[in-house]
Amino acid sequence: MRIPYQQLSNQALQAILEEFVTREGTEYGSVELSLDDKVAQIRRQLSNATVVVEYDPLSESCQLVKLDK
Repeated sequence: MRIPYQQLSNQALQAILEEFVTREGTEYGSVELSLDDKVAQIRRQLSNATVVVEYDPLSESCQLVKLDK
């Protein structure tokens, strides 16, 4: 189920973004970015609608999903 990120509280969205960018195996290229920079990068992708938030009611978890355009 797709959740518009604008409907999430700032605290909830921040937690989802931080959890996503700190997952082992997340790749950001050859330059190491700070947590804040990584979160800002994903926020821009949400704003540009290249990434969306999806909620899975079975696992009761959220995922960030990149859309193919």
